[in-house]
Amino acid sequence: MPQSIVLSTCGSIREAHEIAGALVQRRLAACVNILPVISCYRWKGKVMKEREWLLIIKTDSKIFSKLRRRILALHSYEVPEIVSLKIDRGSKPYLAWMDRALLSEV
Repeated sequence: MPQSIVLSTCGSIREAHEIAGALVQRRLAACVNILPVISCYRWKGKVMKEREWLLIIKTDSKIFSKLRRRILALHSYEVPEIVSLKIDRGSKPYLAWMDRALLSEV
């Protein structure tokens, strides 16, 4: 399967856990890491600095549309970050595990 990593940020740890759990439960993600970050960005003409929670979502590129729809349904942001990065290499056993974890959804 063509695997990818999807990045998204959340404004609260509770929302991060809710989205991560929903994605793994529905087999839209094999694994989601949740990391605290400080984000600096421009929003509505102002430079903002906020604490956020970064989701590093391991998934299959073929189900990105379903994953994106689920994130949008659960996310509180007006414009949530949903960025997909292709995995071109990795540990073969880990990539095989990802395939098995996502298998029933594809």
